[in-house]
Amino acid sequence: MKPYQHVAIVECGEPLLPIPETLFAFVSPHPYKNLGAPYGSKSPFYLREGVLNHLMKAQESLQTRHPGWRIQVFDAYRPIAVQQFMVDYTLQDVAHAKDLQVEQLTESQREMLLELVYEFWAAPSHNPTTPPPHSTGGAVDVTLVDENGQEINMGSPIDELSPRSYPDYFAASDDPHDRLYHQHRQLLRSIMLTAGFQQHPNEWWHFCLGDQMWAWLTNQAMLGVEVEARYGAVGEWGVGSGEWGVGFDVSAQPNGSGEWEESFEC
Repeated sequence: MKPYQHVAIVECGEPLLPIPETLFAFVSPHPYKNLGAPYGSKSPFYLREGVLNHLMKAQESLQTRHPGWRIQVFDAYRPIAVQQFMVDYTLQDVAHAKDLQVEQLTESQREMLLELVYEFWAAPSHNPTTPPPHSTGGAVDVTLVDENGQEINMGSPIDELSPRSYPDYFAASDDPHDRLYHQHRQLLRSIMLTAGFQQHPNEWWHFCLGDQMWAWLTNQAMLGVEVEARYGAVGEWGVGSGEWGVGFDVSAQPNGSGEWEESFEC
């Protein structure tokens, strides 16, 4: 279990809303859908209402610094089935890179490879107390594009399983190209953190708000403050009225009539 998964979740019931294409750039075709990830009728370009509002604030902040630039969304909401698909795909990819077959891995080999995979990918947990961040609608993977729609070079691609993905990987380099990559990453980090997000410690592109990781990182930065997560998994374990609905407090108790009470306050 990762440290942030110990944070309590008090589901607030916010709905998922579509990210407006008029304000943000999207990576298209969507990379995971292109691989065959089982989204079904769902879209990866959805976020909780509060998260979307803060992402709009980050976009406004970017516009004041670089008019015409936009935040480009790589991925946002991710059903647990898609999380499982991508973990399996990545495990297979890592195994092939080492001339290994997943079906023939020993237990120790499998554990070693999964340790690398889980450094960057959350486990596809169905436990309501340990949901994958993207499955809550509270996490988003982003980069930047300029006024011509050209992607800003961050020095490494999203989802690369290497130290180059660490946010400050290029910070100490004297190479001019590396310094520029670091400046771009710092710009992205600045607009997102100023808007209320927290950044994944190992991924320059991953930002969160309201989920367990966000709460844990907030608590680490503000000693003496104990923030709870307000987003659990969407569409799992009785969360809401349908896949896109509101949620239940996973720590709730039945009321006098034996029914589970819902929480709607964020």
